[in-house]
Amino acid sequence: MKNTKEQVLTFLEKCEELKKCKFIMATTKIKDLLKCIVNSPDLYRLFDSVTKDFDYLQEKARCLIVADDGYINKSKVVLPQTVGQRLAFIFCLLVEFDRGTQNFNEFLQIYYPEDGSYFASYMAFCDTVINSLEELIQEVFAESLEAEAEEAEQVYAANSSRAKLYSEISLAIAAEKQFLYQTSIPKEEKEGGYKMLNELLFAVKSGNENLIDALICGYNYFVLYNGCVSDGIASLIDMLVEFESAL
Repeated sequence: MKNTKEQVLTFLEKCEELKKCKFIMATTKIKDLLKCIVNSPDLYRLFDSVTKDFDYLQEKARCLIVADDGYINKSKVVLPQTVGQRLAFIFCLLVEFDRGTQNFNEFLQIYYPEDGSYFASYMAFCDTVINSLEELIQEVFAESLEAEAEEAEQVYAANSSRAKLYSEISLAIAAEKQFLYQTSIPKEEKEGGYKMLNELLFAVKSGNENLIDALICGYNYFVLYNGCVSDGIASLIDMLVEFESAL
């Protein structure tokens, strides 16, 4: 049987797979994530505990805010404030998607309308709901993950500024994604850009210098081809080059 750390790391990997998968595979990846909870004793006990006295229907009415005046859809999801309630709400919501009692596609279009495309809606959903789930699990199991954190620290501590630089790159990539969202380029082109940026952040996190180089070239061509050069792209590339020099 896997120890607590292994269970949590497997779960976090499933979260990353969910965030990086194609939209058409989202419900399958949600099912995999829920199976991971069922097959992980420590995670199962956690979610069993937080949902035991949780009134999902009542919390759902508070968290899913519908605001559509017939012209502009301003509906949104407001996650609960406490750790336990937030974990319980996200878990129950994912279960609804898995069981089909809440249609995932309709949910995205109502609460994450973005630019009208499922891809952009899905990205926004992952940026809020799934990222929040990951952060909460890391917080709850922080002690068990301490060894992993120490390993990560050793990777980035080779250069004292690398961790800070990685954080800055992460923020710059998030800003670049937001810039793409606001451009008027075709949706399929936006999707390609998002994917390159997601892979670029993953390459930086894993320290894959060859992949970073390839993605920099690819994304540079992408923005020039589509005529969507942001004010921050030059700074992002400079940071990536600096990061590579520290590897």
